[in-house]
Amino acid sequence: MSIDILFKYYYRPLCLYAIHYLQDVDMAEDIVQDAFVRMIEKEQQGMDIENKKAYLYQTVRHLCIDSLRKASPLTNEVEAHDLSGTISNEEAEERSFDEAMLWTSIDALPQRCREVFLMSKRDGMKYHEIAHELGISEKTVEHQISKALKVLRKKVSDFFYFLFSFA
Repeated sequence: MSIDILFKYYYRPLCLYAIHYLQDVDMAEDIVQDAFVRMIEKEQQGMDIENKKAYLYQTVRHLCIDSLRKASPLTNEVEAHDLSGTISNEEAEERSFDEAMLWTSIDALPQRCREVFLMSKRDGMKYHEIAHELGISEKTVEHQISKALKVLRKKVSDFFYFLFSFA
């Protein structure tokens, strides 16, 4: 698999994975970019990296831990975190991949549909607030959110069918 395809496919999940450790988007992006650079350098030196996905996740994890240890040298144990507390590395990897698939699907929604959906689900706005802000009817808001959910359910189920049909 080419580096372009790897980057396109794994960049977002790796960033989300790093965020579970760092709680900082900018640092996470820097670390993921560093992981890709390290992989490219290793391959240029003649090293054959058989499982590139595993290499990238492991490198990101180690870079995150190194970064956290530099920030707080007294910390020995570093775990991935989410909103409910500490999670395992495997769970953080799985969640980051799932989150990336969801955000990729949301990004693919038509513009108005995506805008209405995010105002409702991400921003917590009520239908009447969205309708007022966008100058549309509440029925249109309801329709756009329903459309978004239908598309997202289909894309996510198609993805999981595709993923597990090759397992």
